[in-house]
Amino acid sequence: MTAVQKRLSVLACLVTIVLAILDQNIVSAATVPIVRDLDPEHGLELLPWLITSYALAATAALPLYGKLCDIHGARRVFIAAVGVFLLGSALCGTAQTMGQLIAFRGLQGLGGGGLMSVTMVVIAQLSEPGERAGRGGMAGLIAGLGMVAGPLIGGVLVDSGQWRWIFYVNLPLGLFALAVAGTVMRLPQPGRRHRIDYLGAALVAAAASALLLVAEWGGHRFAWASAPVVGLAIGGTALVGLFLWRQAVAAEPVLPLSLFRNPTLRVALPIQALLGVAMMAAIVYVMVYLQVVRGVTPSGAGRYLIPVAAGIGLSGLLANAMQGRGWPVKGTVLVGTATAALGLGLLSFVHVATPTWYLLVALFLFGAGLGQLLGQLILLSQQAVPAHQLGVTTTAIRFGQSLGSALGSAVFGTVLLRVYLAKAPAGTSMGSGAPTAPDAFVSAIGTVFLCGAGVMAVAFVLALLLRVPAARTAGQALERVPA
Repeated sequence: MTAVQKRLSVLACLVTIVLAILDQNIVSAATVPIVRDLDPEHGLELLPWLITSYALAATAALPLYGKLCDIHGARRVFIAAVGVFLLGSALCGTAQTMGQLIAFRGLQGLGGGGLMSVTMVVIAQLSEPGERAGRGGMAGLIAGLGMVAGPLIGGVLVDSGQWRWIFYVNLPLGLFALAVAGTVMRLPQPGRRHRIDYLGAALVAAAASALLLVAEWGGHRFAWASAPVVGLAIGGTALVGLFLWRQAVAAEPVLPLSLFRNPTLRVALPIQALLGVAMMAAIVYVMVYLQVVRGVTPSGAGRYLIPVAAGIGLSGLLANAMQGRGWPVKGTVLVGTATAALGLGLLSFVHVATPTWYLLVALFLFGAGLGQLLGQLILLSQQAVPAHQLGVTTTAIRFGQSLGSALGSAVFGTVLLRVYLAKAPAGTSMGSGAPTAPDAFVSAIGTVFLCGAGVMAVAFVLALLLRVPAARTAGQALERVPA
């Protein structure tokens, strides 16, 4: 590939990451208008599935995407994932009922599960070892900025009454990525034949779906001790055991257990999962605090996340520049986890009348921590494995973060409810609107942020154990066989 072709291909990858991150966050701002438009009488009953259908499909498909990259080459899988995502987006924009929209969101999620993970594989294969850290770091920065921009853009579209454009906006960006991938992108082809462990893929998809439903339903739709939640938990645990057995005996497993013997991955995987937990605590519950306690509109609450975006951008650029001058990657991860923990710790002191400047400073610090973490663990993991395991390694890291986010949603939701009911007057309930005991509700929100700070403190301790693999030379990096 020429230098221009490589730049175009990297740009297409960055655009795809924007699609992946925006779509995970932008829909949350439009749920109420969607229900009013499609099914005002019964739409609220189906509303949880609008989010869950995408998350289930995306997470269940994630491990399979890595193996498909190692078998068929990342370029072909990239084109297929973007194509399925765009088809689902177009159909979502035309949906006339809640049932149709939920089904189309599931289709969109099947493609969306590959957007981030496969794109990081493509970036790794487009880059020489010396370029990979900078490009991977830029991808992480864009991912973080997209995470913050999603609620803001969604709020603006909702306020203008154009919720269908939440899905249509994906089409021009995705078509650009497809055009580049189909015309100028050339990537390494696998040097040997592989087989797909279909049984292993089915087991991990079923296990992930069961555990995600436990996370989504437990303590919300059903009590934790209810038969549906307990049954799903037992079934999901059994499926995890069967999946691990299958990976131990399969000739070419979907998720090789040898990855967990790698000293870098053994630490990077749990840190990435904890990062997913903490991000859920910050972004989701900051929006809850602003809208429920302070009465801020959805678009107004999105603007409060601008300091997070600023922190991500500035600290990420600074970290990349320092690494270029010899600053160790492990040092970046340590500073990032500590700074994110500090930001969440400051948020734990919020109250009904917390000054705006205090919120902005705490959110900026959290963003500054994220900016030093996003993309770094994926890059370290890619550097620690042989080329033929690049796909499964990347998707394993993303899979850990996805499950971490789901776990964070479940645990923090339970913490919020339990602390609120414990501190509110006897007989108080959450209600369907504003809480009847706002001081107790704010105290519960603060406890959620404190738990998030504790999660990042654990990530800091794990980062002390992180082993950074030696840098590879260009000859050791990847097979350079055009697709």
